Amino acid sequence: MSAWLLPESVADVLPSEARRIEELRRAVLDRFRVYGYEMVMPPLLEYTESLLGNADPSLDLQTFKLLDQASGRMLGLRADTTPQVARIDAHILNRKGATRLCYCGPVLHTQARGLHNTREPIQCGAELYGCSGIEADLEVLTLAVDTLVVSRLKGFRLALSHAGLLAAILKDQGLAASQMRALHQALAQKDRVLLTELLVGVAPQLAKSVISLIDLYGPITGTSQCALARARSVLPKTQPVESVLMQLEVLVSRLRDSAEHLPDLMLDLADVASFEYHSGVVFAAFVSGCPNAILRGGRYDDVGAVYGRARPATGFSVDLRELASLQGAQATAKSAIRAPWRHDTELVKAVRALRARGEVVVQSLPNTEQEEEEFICDRELVHTGHGWQVQAINANQESKE
Repeated sequence: MSAWLLPESVADVLPSEARRIEELRRAVLDRFRVYGYEMVMPPLLEYTESLLGNADPSLDLQTFKLLDQASGRMLGLRADTTPQVARIDAHILNRKGATRLCYCGPVLHTQARGLHNTREPIQCGAELYGCSGIEADLEVLTLAVDTLVVSRLKGFRLALSHAGLLAAILKDQGLAASQMRALHQALAQKDRVLLTELLVGVAPQLAKSVISLIDLYGPITGTSQCALARARSVLPKTQPVESVLMQLEVLVSRLRDSAEHLPDLMLDLADVASFEYHSGVVFAAFVSGCPNAILRGGRYDDVGAVYGRARPATGFSVDLRELASLQGAQATAKSAIRAPWRHDTELVKAVRALRARGEVVVQSLPNTEQEEEEFICDRELVHTGHGWQVQAINANQESKE
């Protein structure tokens, strides 16, 4: 095997892509900061008991594990940063009120999560702890929209759902946790046949309501045929179900008032998220041409219980590598100044002054060819009777001719 080959779904990030990702990282983290989110940097590996103690069970399969030679205990390379941030909030910061935290760093997956996805995403996210009200859900949703706006992503849509809807429909049916888990998975796959099989023994009208969730997708409000109106007409007229639908309706109404650039809002009531993990409103962002959700988030109350402190929590995360690849046209190369390389104190001063002003100055090393894809040298530093001065390359060439 060639020494330069990389594992499947793992790739180098080359200059142009790396620059786009870094510029995107700075823009997103700056947006988090103006909302009051404080940045944390959890370690890349932890003991598996801590890393996976309160996470979605599917995360266990996505986590690389290795034996710690120092302690003899099992370590995990993080596949999701959210449980780590929950640990920091619950056990280390231990604040009484609302806590806003954000993060950005690589995670590792044993398998790529979607078509053409990498196994080494750069996960960037924001988490809000300590508030169980709709105000926290609204803030996180607004920030999620702003995150995609500052990334210059066009034409994305936001799909909302609620992780508690299935339990609200089947309340008092006495279903075991394993049955509920299977129903969640079948709904996520929109598998009518499997749902029908799993609902044997459930009251026929309730079983019909569960299966109808597959078709409850579309614009969330606005017409008599919108998804929310159809949901109210076909789902049970019970207080738990109405409470879920009312929460979604109020949230959308307030989001329309708070978001400066509102995307298309959709309802997808079959997306009931993780059975063990999420507990309230969940959402995902999609864009044409991409088969995977580009951003996911939602409420996951009591996730810190395993660390000794249960707290209401909501947040979202996005893969910056995927987001950068969806920005459309390649970012244009940066204008730069070509300068000679020689031992000349005045030249050194001129180069230093230009770089201090933020100019890119590329010095031509002796006996080498210059090859860059990130910079276009449209000017050069030349020595004139007035010292070292910047001139347009074309103009300078014409003057020499």
